[in-house]
Amino acid sequence: MTAITLMIIIAPVTILLTFIAYHTLVPKEYRILNGRLQECRKPLKMASEVIPYLAMVSAVYVLAKSQEYITALLDIAPTSGIADLILLMEGNTVSLFQTIASPALTYFSAFIYLFGFSFLLIFTFVALICTGKISVLQEYAIAVTIAYLAAFPFQVLAPVKITGYTLPNVVPLLYELSPVILEGLKSVDPYFDNCFPSLHAALSIIAMLLIVLRTDLKKYKVVAVLLTVSIQFTIFYLGIHWITDFFGGLLLAVISYGIAIRYRDRIVRKMKAFMETAHTAE
Repeated sequence: MTAITLMIIIAPVTILLTFIAYHTLVPKEYRILNGRLQECRKPLKMASEVIPYLAMVSAVYVLAKSQEYITALLDIAPTSGIADLILLMEGNTVSLFQTIASPALTYFSAFIYLFGFSFLLIFTFVALICTGKISVLQEYAIAVTIAYLAAFPFQVLAPVKITGYTLPNVVPLLYELSPVILEGLKSVDPYFDNCFPSLHAALSIIAMLLIVLRTDLKKYKVVAVLLTVSIQFTIFYLGIHWITDFFGGLLLAVISYGIAIRYRDRIVRKMKAFMETAHTAE
């Protein structure tokens, strides 16, 4: 129930942020309420090109959040090898971020981590749909899917516990804010050990790269960059990620982005062929 409570809090705030962004960051000519929907692709055709990719991202997200069940089902014994190596390399370096800790900065960082991250990922889909940039949306979905799939083996086989529960000089600031946040996040990361590579880093950087390099949404480019930079700060400041996690997420983002850009056409053709075959079989 606590996870549901957290979602009840996050969902309306994210929707509100998306609504505001739609009216401030999406160019007027693309806004449906201005009667210019005809400038985008036809709704039904757009749906056929968008829904499979939204479904793909949703499916891989569910897989990623099934770590506990899959580990138990396969009777996998995780290793702490990566965590030990990270601790050996970094020591207590990440604690430097909390030397400037204050209640105001903690609340701001928590807002960015919980709401800003969700908004960035969701509004990127919305912005690409509204502006009819279907090819970029497909690249986004492909890159996100690759990132989740690449990170999953690390989370299952070599989990890394958050810095706030590992280092003596680092406090898990986010989890101490409220029992709702603690229990809600525990429902998707039961052991708080899904650190390497950082998906907060990887997914936010993927969204930023696509918006900055693949669109002409000038206002949203600025917001995407500022949000992405803020997210990177919060993952350290709140006592969640190691610096190595960030670099792992950065590398994952660049690789996922590169694959999506280079092989989108091939992947799209294969998906269309698969759906046509499935439809014919019915």
